[in-house]
Amino acid sequence: MPTLTKLYTIQEASQHNSKDDCWVVIDGKVYDVSSYLDEHPGGDDVFFDVRGKDAIEEFEDAGHSKSARELMEKFCIGELDTTPIPELEITSKKEGYSKKVADLTKQYWAVPVAIVGISVVVGFLYLRKK
Repeated sequence: MPTLTKLYTIQEASQHNSKDDCWVVIDGKVYDVSSYLDEHPGGDDVFFDVRGKDAIEEFEDAGHSKSARELMEKFCIGELDTTPIPELEITSKKEGYSKKVADLTKQYWAVPVAIVGISVVVGFLYLRKK
């Protein structure tokens, strides 16, 4: 039976940033390194410096050994959720109002045209009587 992998967002992982609760993201995987902070040869500061992002570049730059890479697998708790977040369309109230007025004027163009037409006819009739 396949193991289900828990997905975490980068925002979720970055909220775990204390000495008692520290997560780090490396190459799309989320690691809970809380119990390892005191043992890490580079100190615990390196974990706090990379919160809120995938720290693969910093991890590779440090030149970790094969045994370090094997050790980190026991701290893996899930993967980074890379599902794109849908963008919201934001419109102002003013734009919505102008659009409604424009739609109304397109629909009811006959009323102003009729008023102008009647005014012209009445004007000609009045001038003919004089």
